Amino acid sequence: MRICLIATLLDEAPSLPAWLDSIDAQVRPPDEVVLVDGGSTDGSWELLDKWAADRAAVRLISLPGANISAGRNAAIRAASTEAVAVTDAGCTLDAHWLQHLARTLESGSEVAMGFYEPDAGSTLHRLIGCLNLPDASEIDSDRFMPSSRSVAFLKAVWERAGGYPEWLQIGEDMYFNFQVVKAGALRTFVPQAVVRWQLRPTLRATARQYFRYGEGDGIAGMYPHRHALRFGAYAVALSAGLVVRPRRLMPAALAATAVRLRPAYRRAFRRLEPHEAAAALVCLPALEVFLDIAKMAGYASGVRRRKTTHPVP
Repeated sequence: MRICLIATLLDEAPSLPAWLDSIDAQVRPPDEVVLVDGGSTDGSWELLDKWAADRAAVRLISLPGANISAGRNAAIRAASTEAVAVTDAGCTLDAHWLQHLARTLESGSEVAMGFYEPDAGSTLHRLIGCLNLPDASEIDSDRFMPSSRSVAFLKAVWERAGGYPEWLQIGEDMYFNFQVVKAGALRTFVPQAVVRWQLRPTLRATARQYFRYGEGDGIAGMYPHRHALRFGAYAVALSAGLVVRPRRLMPAALAATAVRLRPAYRRAFRRLEPHEAAAALVCLPALEVFLDIAKMAGYASGVRRRKTTHPVP
């Protein structure tokens, strides 16, 4: 089966060399590569052009102003292959990444769902990873919704799903996943197909990222029950704090925190150095609340914007 690697990017010059090297290092090279640049001004296009000059199977497309969905759709339309593998600039691909995805499609699956791991360079990154990024062994393959930084599928599946939603600025891959499931595509989880990606450099940037995730969910109407549960839990906690002395609430609060963060604590003790694991006992609950507030604020913003952005199909 011929397979095309596609990606869209904007101002990724610092991370491009490592990403392009990881494409070159694939044990099973892509038959084609189609990259869409959304109007970079930091030298990314020049780097791509220099890299593509020695590679006949690479096609570059410039689409200034295109969002991620528009870029991906343009790249997939330009691909001449039966299958496409999707990733993001700024990541690094394991050398066997495309090999595992292609073999899965060649075995009869319509969607090969790869995995991704954080390239955690700081304690903050590692704590966020423990909080929100599960191990492959924790994944329920039937319910898994892959990020489009690590996925491959038949072009026919993309067509049945209606392509990536160009009206949605963030969360586009999750919306696409829901359409793929509705289309009845045969999906297979491929934990060996690993992409590593860098988390946001600061807590402020991380909060903005999770605000935008929540906003995308609100605009697209995704995960309403999950967000309702989050709003409800904090409403109950705040109401209880107004009528009961905080000291009396502490045992219940600690018990609820321990239950909710049990998977994160397990990851912390597996992944972190002893001093970081000890810090996680205190930091993870505070980090959870901080990111929950960002997601709730984003979701509320998205719900308000839903009618003016685009009617959800």
